[in-house]
Amino acid sequence: MNTLRNIRIYIKHAVLLFIAIFTIETVAQNYQSKHRLVVLTDIEGDPDDSQTLVRLLLYSNQIEIEGLIATTSIHQKTRVAPESIHKIIDAYGNVQPNLLKHELGFPSAEKLTGMVKQGLPVFGMEGVGEGKDSEGSQWIIKILEKDDERPVWVSVWGGTNTLAHALWKIKETKSKIEAKKLISKLRIYTISDQDDTGIWIRKNFPELFYIVSIGHYEDATWKAINSVVEGINNDVISNEWLAENIQQGNGALGVEYPDVAYGMEGDTPSWLMLVQNGLNNEAIPNWGSWGARYEFYNPEPFKEPLFYIFRGGAEYEPESRSIWTNVNDTFTPRIPNAYGVVMQKDTLTVTNNHVTLWRWRDDFQNDFAARMSWCTGLFEEVNHPPVPALGHPENFTVKSGETFSLDASGTTDPDGDSLTYWWFQYLEVGSYNKPISFCMLSENLYNIHTIVAPTVENQKRLILF
Repeated sequence: MNTLRNIRIYIKHAVLLFIAIFTIETVAQNYQSKHRLVVLTDIEGDPDDSQTLVRLLLYSNQIEIEGLIATTSIHQKTRVAPESIHKIIDAYGNVQPNLLKHELGFPSAEKLTGMVKQGLPVFGMEGVGEGKDSEGSQWIIKILEKDDERPVWVSVWGGTNTLAHALWKIKETKSKIEAKKLISKLRIYTISDQDDTGIWIRKNFPELFYIVSIGHYEDATWKAINSVVEGINNDVISNEWLAENIQQGNGALGVEYPDVAYGMEGDTPSWLMLVQNGLNNEAIPNWGSWGARYEFYNPEPFKEPLFYIFRGGAEYEPESRSIWTNVNDTFTPRIPNAYGVVMQKDTLTVTNNHVTLWRWRDDFQNDFAARMSWCTGLFEEVNHPPVPALGHPENFTVKSGETFSLDASGTTDPDGDSLTYWWFQYLEVGSYNKPISFCMLSENLYNIHTIVAPTVENQKRLILF
């Protein structure tokens, strides 16, 4: 059992007419307002889909899975493999009773089995249009028609043609008012474009909420989940780490986590922002999350059409409108310090779009390992996430230039382990691009005094995180 737990409390604050408002977003322990999720997966096109599904099922008590749809992609054009989804769900069923000893709300394997559907075993636009209905496309429409006002997140791990046909069918068969209502519920996150329907969707449904990294996979934000970053510790994505913490000794579900063939879990970032860890607002992708950070803009035309081979050789088209896509962070990791203050700044500072994801990698990998241990371990034998709390109101006001304090007293760990704290300012998320002074106080104190609010000399509204 780990004796040291890291906790990061997310601080959102704003300066408005010389006034700063600070709030803490804490983790909802009961997950009463779960995010709705539909998955489109080209499972068997690459082992990473199976890896991602194993991880997703360990968060199925936090996320309301409403569809697991087997699809095609450029990597698997004429086959869908729902049987592989069923196999992993069956393994989950073997460990689900033990998972319930650690947190409530894990659905039965039988319930998840009823969510498994399939799209047509054809590639891209061949599966869109008159006579192209599938149980997968019909299921998407059925979910959107439910009497439930919560958004429906569609996490796409392969091609998007099953979603594209559902949108085509809605447009062709519903009134404009009804179609608009249904489409407005959708939140799409695709792992790049893996057939030629992604650009068609964005062009024909310009109002659709859409997150995607266009172009070469190596440049995509999601690639940071499995990229070896020079200068940092990459142990948590090593084959040795995966074998020790995920695959071996964790029961039937760990057995179903395959070895890495191309890259570990390239699809996982498409739903990590839905994990209720108190870090992010999933509806605002530029706030940042375990699933990375994105900005809303129309990207420059792609200069290397060669890599649009992933769209099946379809003719390249520049984006016709703004989408949520790649953006840079500048990040300096904190590393252990042998003496004195427990953490120190690394000598490494990196600026690129991969930073927006790998800055959280140690955290979500360690959380994954802890949850995997729940499959077989007793509560007192394994690790659980800490419960953050505040020693002051969630909302308080600070005038421009005044000092204030932040206090996480009352934070507890279910396992009785010691806690390490790290307070930080997320510069890229706010409109105030200068550091807030901690007055030389250590970032790892549970309560920090004499932080200085920025001096504001005009009426401009500033948003800081």
